[in-house]
Amino acid sequence: MIRYLTAGESHGEALVGIVEGVPAGVPLVAADINKHLARRWLGFGRGGRAKFERDQVHIYSGIRFSKTMGGPIALRLDNAAFKKDKSGWPQVMALDGNGQDIERVTLPRPGHADLVGVQKYKFDDIRPVIDRSSARETAMRVACCSIARQFLKQFNIHVNSHVVRIGEVGYTDPSEWQQHVQKLIENGGEKLNDAADASEVRMLDATLSAQCIDHIKEIKKQGDSLGGQYEVIVTGVPPGLGSYVHWDRKLDGLLAQAIMSIQAQKGVEVGDAIRNTFTPGSQVHDEIVGRNGHFERRTNHAGGIEGGMSNGMPIIVRGYMKPIPTLIKPLDTVDIESGEPQPTRYERSDVTSVPAASTVAESTVAYAIANAFLDKFGGDSFEEIYQRFSKETA
Repeated sequence: MIRYLTAGESHGEALVGIVEGVPAGVPLVAADINKHLARRWLGFGRGGRAKFERDQVHIYSGIRFSKTMGGPIALRLDNAAFKKDKSGWPQVMALDGNGQDIERVTLPRPGHADLVGVQKYKFDDIRPVIDRSSARETAMRVACCSIARQFLKQFNIHVNSHVVRIGEVGYTDPSEWQQHVQKLIENGGEKLNDAADASEVRMLDATLSAQCIDHIKEIKKQGDSLGGQYEVIVTGVPPGLGSYVHWDRKLDGLLAQAIMSIQAQKGVEVGDAIRNTFTPGSQVHDEIVGRNGHFERRTNHAGGIEGGMSNGMPIIVRGYMKPIPTLIKPLDTVDIESGEPQPTRYERSDVTSVPAASTVAESTVAYAIANAFLDKFGGDSFEEIYQRFSKETA
C-alpha cells in the first residue's frame, strides 16, 4: 500500500514529503508532478501568493533512470514566501532562538483552526496553528499524490474534475452538466481537465464562468469570501475495487475521507447522493444490461460504486467547500492573551479557492483509488501488477 507523510509550514523554508509503497518500475519524472502543482494555482480569485510561488518539486530519492525503485520517495518544495525580500519570515519562522522579539498573533479567526489549535497544543501564539493548518500544505499533498496518479495512468485510469458552483453561481442539478461531461470522458484520458482548465474558474459553461468571475469581483469588494462545489470523475476503473466485507475498505468511505481530509472541505457525496434522497428508487437505481459478454449500467446515479465497490462505471465524487475564513472584512473574536473582544486581523488570503480545491481533490482521490487498486492487484513491481491486472480484465 502507498502511504505518504507531509511536513512543513506555510511560511517555513520548505514543504517536505515522503511517499512509500510505490511499486518498482513506475515511470516518473519531476515534470509529471510539476504539471499538477501548476494546476493547483489555477482559478480566478486567488490571493497575492499565487503571483510569486512557482512550485517545482525536488526529488531526492526513490527514482533511478526515470522509474521508481520500490523504496521511499523523498520530495521537497521550497516556499518562495520564506525567501521573499523584506518578508521577515526567516525571523518569524526561525528554527533557533526563543522568539522573544517576534510579534505574537493572538486574535483567532472564526471558522479557522486557530483557537482550537491553541487550546489543544497550549500555545500562547496562534502562528504555529496558522502555518501548519494552512492550505499551503496541499501543495506537497498534490506532489505526493501525483505519484499515485502517475501509477494509475499506466492502467489507463484517469482522474478529472470541474467546478460545479462558486457561491451563488453555478449549476443547480447534475443533469445540467452530465451530458457535456459524458462527451468529454467517453474516450477516457484527461479531456475533461483540459476543458475545465481553459476556464478561469474551471467551469465547463462559458456563460456561468463569466457570471462567476463577476460574482467573485463583487464579493471581493465587500471584503468577503466564497465557497462552492466541485466534481471529481475517475475513468477506466475496473469493477471490484473496495469491499463489501470490511467497513474500512469500502471504496466510497475511502473516497469520502480523501475529500474531507482537504482543508475547508465540509461535505461530500458519491454520485447523485443528495438528489437520490428525494427521488423514487425506480428513478435512482442503475439498471443492468449485458453487452458483448460484459455488464454495464444504463445510468450512473450511484457514481460508479455499489456496495462499497467499484462497478466499472466512472467514479463520481463531489466535494463541498466552505468560504475561506480569512476575510478582509473583520469578524468578532476575542484576544487569547487579554480576553478582550476584538475584530479579526487580516491575513493574506484568496477570495475563493474552489478551483484549486478541485485539483487538490483529484490528487487525494487518485491516492485512494491507487490503494484500492493495489489491494486487488498489488505486487512489488509494475510488471508483476500489470500481469495480474491484464489477466483479471482480459
